[in-house]
Amino acid sequence: MDHTLLIPIILIAVTIDILFGELPSNIHPVVLMGKIIEYFNNFKEKHSSLDSRLTGVILTIFLILTFSGIFSLIIWFFRFNYLFLILISSLLLSTTFSIKLLFSSADNVKADLSHDLIKARKSLSYLVSRDTSQLSQENIISAVIETLTENITDSVVSPIFYTFILGVIGGIAYRVVNTLDAMIGYKNPKNINIGWFPAKLDDVLNYLPARITGILIVVASIIIKLNWKNAYKIMIRDAKKTPSPNSGYPMSAAAGALGIQLVKPGYYFLGDDINHLKSETITETILLAKITIILFLIISNSLFFLLIILLY
Repeated sequence: MDHTLLIPIILIAVTIDILFGELPSNIHPVVLMGKIIEYFNNFKEKHSSLDSRLTGVILTIFLILTFSGIFSLIIWFFRFNYLFLILISSLLLSTTFSIKLLFSSADNVKADLSHDLIKARKSLSYLVSRDTSQLSQENIISAVIETLTENITDSVVSPIFYTFILGVIGGIAYRVVNTLDAMIGYKNPKNINIGWFPAKLDDVLNYLPARITGILIVVASIIIKLNWKNAYKIMIRDAKKTPSPNSGYPMSAAAGALGIQLVKPGYYFLGDDINHLKSETITETILLAKITIILFLIISNSLFFLLIILLY
């Protein structure tokens, strides 16, 4: 594919996601990925010889090649016309990130908090892997902000970052790895072997995007008049406190900007408890995330455009 087409493809893909959200689940590639992973994981439970790191490597490579191959064939089929090529590529790429769903899910939890704590816990359970059944209101708000800021990287910055490097196939390859990590990348008896490789690969792939996101959150906090100096200070101080080598950067930067403390009981404390966590803090975080994403789109597309000019 002509790399000069990537800028319109990315911008149209983002527009599609913001306006229309997710494709129906019965045709969504990520849903299909999830079904394959779940099927194989259940199959592995019945065949203990498959419970190994090597199996995780093979599964990861198989899924990357399968979905990259399918996407490549679809894109190749529409190569006869630039307009069709851009539109189809944009539609395919839009399945690799979830901007509208990310913000609407956070808003839904906030709305539930105003009426029913139990319902808010239930809504949150669709967003996070932790047990939400006993969480307090403050813990719920913290969890929403954590997943919202972490997913700026996972759901927006990283797939677009790898699209710039490898084209639309780079975005789908990243989404395969990230989906594997989300489903089986846990250090529990069931997944510790098969999930080892996708978890490590996800850490490697998110290394630069997570740090870019953290820095952009600091810059975004300047624009909306939050505490950018504290955002930077807390990011440097607390980013490495999380079990993940990457998620701490956007989360701690946001915690510093908002002057709040994010807590995952038994795992980490990020930031200082300067401002009390309340439902309005979710709204502030959504605004901070939106500005961060806009900054990333402007800066990344501008840099890529300059690179095209220099190379061509």
